[in-house]
Amino acid sequence: MKILNTLFLIFGFTFFLFGQNIPIDFETNGNGANWSWVVFENSTNPPLEIVDNPDPTGLNTSSKVAKFTALQAGQPFAGCESLHGSDIGSFTITPSNSIIRIMVWKSVISDVGIKLVRSDNWSLGEIKIANTKVEEWEQLTYDFSSHMGNPYDQIVIFPDFNARGSDNIIYFDEVYGEEAMATSVNHVSENEFSMFPNPASEKLFIQSTKEVEGIIIYSITGKMLISEMNLGFETTLDISDLSKGMYLVETIINGEKQIKKLIKN
Repeated sequence: MKILNTLFLIFGFTFFLFGQNIPIDFETNGNGANWSWVVFENSTNPPLEIVDNPDPTGLNTSSKVAKFTALQAGQPFAGCESLHGSDIGSFTITPSNSIIRIMVWKSVISDVGIKLVRSDNWSLGEIKIANTKVEEWEQLTYDFSSHMGNPYDQIVIFPDFNARGSDNIIYFDEVYGEEAMATSVNHVSENEFSMFPNPASEKLFIQSTKEVEGIIIYSITGKMLISEMNLGFETTLDISDLSKGMYLVETIINGEKQIKKLIKN
């Protein structure tokens, strides 16, 4: 009986130590999408949304991301938190999980905070890092090594830790994800597809060293607005009907897709 009890204690400790459900990637078969996220201190507390990636370029080409609407009327520390225990699981901070990374896409520069909380709601407080880029994905890295040995079962994220002059939309993804490396979207080399001018107002000119099979222009929310097929090596698109703002231009060359950002004046 003593041996069985000892094995149970060892097994239980091991589960507690390595019981994290990570990375939090918001994909259908991943972690985060079906969690019981609770939004707090955000005025009417609009819920956290799981949406299509609005900008699948650069560092983050994943399908699904989290969308947080930080209301002007909300507190600077408005955020969202996982359910104790059953979402991220129970774990202890060790050298293997003391670094937390998160992908953010923001239209403003402000702090992004992450806090780990114990089952009795005790915490050492949040760590805050400001993004340095706007309207593109950026990976922020947090060092929780000072929390070593502490047991946690909840993660809290403050996407826009700042007093606001307007409502801000923040997307975040890949919490506890791997360190991102700058890679191209696909195997099409940059010199096979160019578009100009950018920003543009009336016409958009496309040139390619290979025949372009198709061009699709999407809104930042992923809505298809313009679609042209079998365009050859050069083409001109009329974008005069598009509203001012940012769009995504996707080309198909040799069956490969490449996406670039377009600013419409």
